[in-house]
Amino acid sequence: MPPSQTSPRDTPATATSARLLGLLSLLSARPSWTCAELAESLKVTDRTVRRDIARLRELGYSVDSEAGPWGGYRLRAGSRVPPLILDDEEALAVAVGLSEAALNRSLGSDQAALSALLKLRQVLPRRIADRLGELDEAFVRLPGADGSGVGPGLLLELAAACRRGERARLSYTDAGDRSTVRDIDPYRLVHTGRLWYLVARDVARGAWRTFRADRVERLQPTGQPADLTDPPDPAGLVSRNIANGPYPLSATVRLPLPLAQALRVVPPTIGHHRPDGPDATLVDIGGPDADGLARYLLTLGTPLRVLAPDDVRRALARRARELADGNADGNADGNADA
Repeated sequence: MPPSQTSPRDTPATATSARLLGLLSLLSARPSWTCAELAESLKVTDRTVRRDIARLRELGYSVDSEAGPWGGYRLRAGSRVPPLILDDEEALAVAVGLSEAALNRSLGSDQAALSALLKLRQVLPRRIADRLGELDEAFVRLPGADGSGVGPGLLLELAAACRRGERARLSYTDAGDRSTVRDIDPYRLVHTGRLWYLVARDVARGAWRTFRADRVERLQPTGQPADLTDPPDPAGLVSRNIANGPYPLSATVRLPLPLAQALRVVPPTIGHHRPDGPDATLVDIGGPDADGLARYLLTLGTPLRVLAPDDVRRALARRARELADGNADGNADGNADA
């Protein structure tokens, strides 16, 4: 075919930019392609492939070529990140994977997975977003199993509300199973390792609150800007509210451990931690009563000092004496060594 002649396969059924994206997608899919293979996949001539390869190089993509009948083209790794081109099934698979990573922290950082999923959903075609929504409705998790108890769809809705900086109307069921509707200023999402919490300013009360995401029934934007003046530390607020939440009594305990070690002894879902110098940590822990708190503190298996209140300190001392007396030599059961 003379160089000036154009093959019918070269008729631009799609724009050049779309063809270049298709070429990038193929080059990203496997290590190497021959020119003939690329031409066949794109339904163009070898000449068009060579011309499009030159355009990609002009745009800054490093495409290596090898001469000869067995040569071909290869996108050099690490030189530049190309656009991620996904077909429908690939996009759906990535979205589902990110959903599970955000819910179960399988990648170590739920916030990174949630942020990536939010960005992906914003650019997904409607047909794929609808399929992902159908999957959200179909997922069922056993009570008590690992996970947050909240679907990815609602989780993304809450994350988007935090990003918009817009006041919202929250329909919520509280711990007492009471349904409420209130205006809030969404701020941050916090994952405790088991549950997600929305940190937001309660407009009517003028105070910062935490809301369990699995108890959110609906979140509706109001179109008004959020007032995020002087926001709290989100993780600290959630930790304090969990530690002292529904319990009628709270104790302050000093552990002779650095903060990192203290967090392993008393999880952040149980107590609110703050350093007391480099080698000690103060922890606030809530409980039903003094005796219940004393029982829990004995299970920690580490030296500690109850700073307040006195009722918990006395209950702990009493239980420690009972434990020691019950294990002393020559006890009344006659089980001591002869």
